[in-house]
Amino acid sequence: MSEPTEDRVLADAGTPDPKRWLALVVVLFAAFMDLLDSTIVNVALPSIQRELGASYSQVQWVVAAYLLAFAVVLITGGRLGDIVGRRRMFLIGVTGFTVASIFCGFAATPEILIGARVLQGIMAACMVPQVLSIITATFPPAERGGALGAFGGIAGLATVGGPIVGAALTNADLFGLGWRAVFLINVPVGVILVVAALLVVRESRATDRPRLDIGGAALVSAGLLLLLFPLVEGRDLGWPAWLIVLAVCSVPVLALFVMQQKRRSAAGRDPLLPLQLFASRSFSAGLIANFIFFAVVTGHFLIYTIFLQEGLGYSVLAAGLTGLPWSFGTSFGAAFSATVLTAKLGRKVLVIGSVLLGLGLGGLALTVAVQGADVQPWPMLPALLVGGLGMGMIVAPILDFILSDVDSEQAGAGSGVVNTVQQIGGVVGIAVISTIFFGLLGPATTTATGDARVLAAASALERTIAVQIGLVVVVLLLVFLLPRRTSHSEDSWASGPAPVAGQGSVAGQVAR
Repeated sequence: MSEPTEDRVLADAGTPDPKRWLALVVVLFAAFMDLLDSTIVNVALPSIQRELGASYSQVQWVVAAYLLAFAVVLITGGRLGDIVGRRRMFLIGVTGFTVASIFCGFAATPEILIGARVLQGIMAACMVPQVLSIITATFPPAERGGALGAFGGIAGLATVGGPIVGAALTNADLFGLGWRAVFLINVPVGVILVVAALLVVRESRATDRPRLDIGGAALVSAGLLLLLFPLVEGRDLGWPAWLIVLAVCSVPVLALFVMQQKRRSAAGRDPLLPLQLFASRSFSAGLIANFIFFAVVTGHFLIYTIFLQEGLGYSVLAAGLTGLPWSFGTSFGAAFSATVLTAKLGRKVLVIGSVLLGLGLGGLALTVAVQGADVQPWPMLPALLVGGLGMGMIVAPILDFILSDVDSEQAGAGSGVVNTVQQIGGVVGIAVISTIFFGLLGPATTTATGDARVLAAASALERTIAVQIGLVVVVLLLVFLLPRRTSHSEDSWASGPAPVAGQGSVAGQVAR
């Protein structure tokens, strides 16, 4: 018989953690640090290339190395939180992320920087899955919506704030550090977070401590690497045959992982991924909806940024400021839907969010089309605000809906799957949507000038958005397969064990 864990003791006592709101501030700052780091680096890439003498391929790997390491280790990082404790894994992740940031900041060659970014991604995969797990384990159901809403709001701000902060730090050249400041800024923040977490975050872990499935972790990591590497590098390398072969090889490796998980479950041993999760229609349909949703919004951020910078000639800072209405809409939509609307409207909040997201994208395309070569940022503001509001009304509550029919003892594993699928969705969105956009754009950004350049970029954006709207319609249809209301209702703090594992960053993938 397993020992009662701190989660169970807390639930049975019926007393919420008195330090839970301070703990929320700590984990939200950690999430903000990770999400900010995902976008802040993009701004510094030209400076990194000049100072380190990096090739174009090496510069791309400064971003890709982090993304791949994070996605590949995410499921395992979440599961380790179940085994050794969420606070412990959170501390390991924050400490490792801080050390990796030091290595990044003082990197003397592109190879060292890329290696440090791999370490950053691995440590982020240990840290990020614990954030929502700590929130879920710490807050009673009646307060959980507000905590999740705050998380969604922070994620929205970090999404657009990254380029702005990155541009400001690079241009300020603090202490002569130049681009290195975008990494070294994590160091004091990380130190403060470690001390604060030791003081206010309570330890928690799964009710029955599972063992880590090392074989399953190796198989799923290899399969995801084979799948994601081609998606990340495909467009830049021109999709050579060997890259397609790698992607195809991911299928048998992931199939072998599924078979290994079935055998492990049949033998009564702890699987890395309980496959019975997929028997739930709400889980499976919600997973597909979330995959498409993240593909849409992640791909949109990329092509919209390219439209502003390459088509309209905006600076990085100006492009970042233009995206603030979307960020504010996301923050407000996430907070309001999680704290007020979901309890009253149930599944309808996701329906409304999908409609608003589609309207925002459509409004943006219409505004660009009407303005023609005289595109200005202010007329785009209403569409950006509406689109961001719709995104916020999906990104905050959808995880709870996906896990609605999942047994509480498996909710952590389910959350780890959700976050991994979000990562894959984001990578697929970047690969597919950017390919469509650049295919429609052609050589216009390098050969056209003046109004012709603006009109070409605008036309490519409008037609790509039409594809995105079609995908949002698919998300809307899938939402109707979810339960009308989440089963994680605001009953009582002692209603049962909290979900117990790696719930990773929700909107953070959007930023990646």
